[in-house]
Amino acid sequence: MTLFACRREAIAEAVGTFILVFAGTGAVMVNQISDGAVTHLGVSFVFGAVVAALIYTLGHISGAHFNPAVTLAFWASGFFPRKHVIAYILAQSFGAVVASVALLASLGPVANLGATLPLNDNWLQSLVLETILTFILMFVILGSGLDRRAPIGFAGVAIGLTVGLEAAFMGPITGASMNPVRSLGPALVSGLWQHHWLYWVAPILGAQLAVLIYRQLSNNFQDIIRDIT
Repeated sequence: MTLFACRREAIAEAVGTFILVFAGTGAVMVNQISDGAVTHLGVSFVFGAVVAALIYTLGHISGAHFNPAVTLAFWASGFFPRKHVIAYILAQSFGAVVASVALLASLGPVANLGATLPLNDNWLQSLVLETILTFILMFVILGSGLDRRAPIGFAGVAIGLTVGLEAAFMGPITGASMNPVRSLGPALVSGLWQHHWLYWVAPILGAQLAVLIYRQLSNNFQDIIRDIT
């Protein structure tokens, strides 16, 4: 069956997404428990650092997507097989939900389990900003991780720094999710679904826009061939 055709890769995506959500949203929760000891910049650093570490750890196994928006963008760009898309997204979703369950069991119902919410209930603002944030992230992923013209070995640093800096300057407004399942795990386990849809629509839209733009910069991707799956 198609869902089992990439079992090893799906396991890597589930484990990687678990670690991402456990560390990142866990930092949000611990920051509240510790009365701000981690700090907002500290939380941003955790998100960026764990993404970088996971890219170097699992990139050679699954491509280190850990994000449905990234998986769909790689598929749209022609560098990821359609038959594996559902398996990847299911694995990512499973890893994120299990991470939130683990955090609830170990830390309790703190900080909405790190759920992402628009500031002042302004969903339109967050929709626009999350689209732009994910566009930037996917643009960096394509340029540093997929393009063979980029320096080899620095993708993890570039992508991790991008996640960290975007979380630092826009996290207080939107939560700086850029990842549907990063928002799904806390929302499902905490039962907090307010405006959750935008954390799927905006990242997917932003990533697809990045594909469209980078396609123009790379001669319809003919200049950047690098095996990522």
